[in-house]
This record gives sequence, C-alpha cells and structure tokens, in this order.
Amino acid sequence: MIKVGIVGGTGYTGVELLRLLAVHPDVQLTAITSRKEDGLPVADMFPSLRGRVDIAFSSPDKADLKQCDVVFFATPHGVAMAQAPELLAAGVKVVDLAADFRIKDRAVFEKWYKIEHTAPELLDEAVYGLPELNRDAIKGARLIANPGCYPTTMQLGYYPLLKAGLIDAGSLIADCKSGVSGAGRKAEIGTLFSESSDNFKAYGVQGHRHTPETSAQLARYTDQKVGLIFTPHLVPMIRGMHATLYARLTQEIDNAALQALFEEQYKDSEFVDVMPFGSHPETRSTRGSNMLRLALHRPEGTDTVVILVVQDNLVKGASGQAVQCMNLMFGLEESKGLQQIALLP
Repeated sequence: MIKVGIVGGTGYTGVELLRLLAVHPDVQLTAITSRKEDGLPVADMFPSLRGRVDIAFSSPDKADLKQCDVVFFATPHGVAMAQAPELLAAGVKVVDLAADFRIKDRAVFEKWYKIEHTAPELLDEAVYGLPELNRDAIKGARLIANPGCYPTTMQLGYYPLLKAGLIDAGSLIADCKSGVSGAGRKAEIGTLFSESSDNFKAYGVQGHRHTPETSAQLARYTDQKVGLIFTPHLVPMIRGMHATLYARLTQEIDNAALQALFEEQYKDSEFVDVMPFGSHPETRSTRGSNMLRLALHRPEGTDTVVILVVQDNLVKGASGQAVQCMNLMFGLEESKGLQQIALLP
C-alpha cells in the first residue's frame, strides 16, 4: 500500500484528494494536516467521508510526513517549497497542487506570485505533471508540479495543432470560464453567493498567473514564438471549466484531417475524450469525474480552428490529475481510482 499524506486537507482540492484516495485500492491515508483543525476527525468536517476516512486532522508539527511514501500539498503558494526539500531528502515523493514548481524561471515566478522562491535548486528537477503530454518523465519523478486548471485545458487543446505545425503560435486566443470553487475555500466578497450568483464577469484581463505557465509549456512544442491572449471569467456555478480556444491555421487542411489529428494524438489517453467534429461539450458532462472533453469547430469561410474544452476544475484540473501522476510515479495503472462517471443531472 502507498502511504499518503496530505498537507492542507481542508480546502477544496484537499477534500477532493480525500474523496478520490479514500476509495483508491492501493492507498493508505496516513496523515492529513490542518493547524486549525488539529484533532478533529476528518469525517466531522466532511460528512460525505463518513465510513471512508477514519483519521483526524493533525497539526503539521505532529504529523510524521517522513513516514509517507508520497505527500500531496493542497496548500497556498509557498508552502510546498518550504517543506519539499526535507521530505525529498527523506525519500518521500512530493506532488504540489500549487504553483511553487510550475514555472522554471525563478524571476518570472517571483514577478507573478509576489513571493520569494526559497527552493530554487528544485526548479529544474520538478516535473510538470500533465500526464497526456509528459507521461514518461512523470514515471521517473520524485517531485511533481501539478498543472493549473486553466493551463490543462489550453495545453491539451492546442498541443496537437502546435506539434503538427498547423497554426500560428503567435496569435493564440483563449476565452475561458471557471466555476466559483476555482477561487478556493475561503471567505471573499467576490465569491459570496449574493455576489457571484446571477452574475458573469471577466477577471485578470491585464495579466493572469496562468499565462506565463501556459506559454512556457506551449513553447516546448513549437519552434515559433508563442503569443497567448488568455482571458478568464467567473461563472455562477460551483464546479466546471469551459475553454474556447482560437487558432489561425497556416496550412490547408480539411475538417476530417483535423479531427483525425486529435483522435490519433489522444487515442491512448483515457481521460481525454475527442468528441465528433462540431460537437458542443458541456461542463456537466465532466462534473465529479477526471474526464476532459474537447471538440473541434471550423467557422465557415475562415482560416480559424476553434477548440472547445471542458473539465471539472477540481478533478482533472487539480486533484484527479495529481492522482494520475501518483499512479504513474508508483508504477500503477494511470486510471486507478479515477473511474468515476460524471454526475448528471
């Protein structure tokens, strides 16, 4: 059994990890930390886990994380970089769901996240945990930088086109929407029910932290200079993410060939569903599951391809993807413990 520790078990990604790992056949939940909730049984805070998780939260100073095989950090930015070096030195593998190791350039990280990076020696070693594009490297990793939710949709949407050299990488446009849970489990005016319900708005238009992360990853797949305009929006739902991606084709290709390109690329990726050309994937078709669905469109008379991508921002966009990485790191089937079907209605 894989002994698992979770640092930060009270947030949305933390409880999502608990939900997934509680029924994983090869996992033993060993430690769940929370300084504020020290001693409180996990199931008392999250009744959905009654009968599944029988341990209590423990403060970080009491939890012996070095006895774990892998530790997930479901914490604010800056926590993993402070604790990862000691855990790695003790032979513990680390999966960080925050952004501490996603951006290789220390100066770029510090510019966007406004904190000092205290473990720069680990930036080169950290493996970006997007299994569909980085599977082999993840298998041999001991430190995983779990991708951001928006970057997951953008990369999986653009990758086949960039790899084939079919689009202008300098004129990418991503129009993306996320449910309120993407903002985390904290009290803020903008995410109160009365503020977010019956409302729709853009944010981060001048610049968003996921832009440098996505651009740096996309640059790995093309010799062109990447130019990405990314605009996120907040929609009045709890879970779900919808990305509408635009790219200008630079070569002649028919719609059937475009569809075949994506189907071939993701034929061995269990959690990427390439829907029939012209489909309209819905966020509810992925709710509670680790599935990402996408569909291609080609507006008539244009040289533009439109890619529609949906996922659950807390599962494939965060905790489910982290479990995918754990499975690969320990030589398990990538889909183990992640077979949940989306909830409808």
